[in-house]
Amino acid sequence: MEDQFVRLDVTDHVALVTLDRPPVNALNRVMRRQLVATFDAISEREDIRCAVLTGAGKVFCAGADLKDRPNADVAGDFLDHNRITRETGNSIRECTKPVIAAINGAALGAGFGLAAACDILYASEEATVGMPEINVGLAGGASMLKTVFGRSTLRRMFFTGQRLTAQDLLKRNVIEDVLPSDRLLPVCLELAAEIASKAPLAIAYAKRAANMVDVMPQRDAYRFEQEFTVALSRTEDAREARMAFLEKRKPVFKGR
Repeated sequence: MEDQFVRLDVTDHVALVTLDRPPVNALNRVMRRQLVATFDAISEREDIRCAVLTGAGKVFCAGADLKDRPNADVAGDFLDHNRITRETGNSIRECTKPVIAAINGAALGAGFGLAAACDILYASEEATVGMPEINVGLAGGASMLKTVFGRSTLRRMFFTGQRLTAQDLLKRNVIEDVLPSDRLLPVCLELAAEIASKAPLAIAYAKRAANMVDVMPQRDAYRFEQEFTVALSRTEDAREARMAFLEKRKPVFKGR
């Protein structure tokens, strides 16, 4: 039986996903497949409306496990390794539910890629991020850095492997806040609960719209958003939201 390196706990429509592979939550292929399966399940589960991703211990994720490199002598092994590496972050980015990163410590290389794939980012005072691949003779991750940093910072980090602190991230508007370690998870879970209280269909469309505006021209992206608005206006949840507002009560959403 395989070890379980990814924990999933669900309470009141909020999923807490915890990376748990001691000592530093380094990613091997087994753990990557568990992450993909976890976020695919979150996408389809009706009892989950928002997710929080964090790491067990004092490290968020130290990146790829260098002991789990593909075998060049096995045909297709590099392709398999690269495919699951790509899809690990994609499963978070493409998750139909918003994902909040609670970066509780170092998030390095592929570990920072996991955080960058999330929708909203918070960090503890001890958190640091970096792409240290260059220090082991490799190069990868510029596409992840590009989603959160400007051109100069991206290249400095990519070419040197230098780390940034949580305060550096806050100064660059990459994260929402820097929090004491004992406040990080409660704040993220509180925000997740607020998101989970919204109409589920509206949140699903909002996640799709947010992903689209990252890659589409503004004119085209807004056209798609308008189509989403039209579709949502015909849902039971939209009618319930309007009635609840008029009747000054809390809405009861059914996801349809």
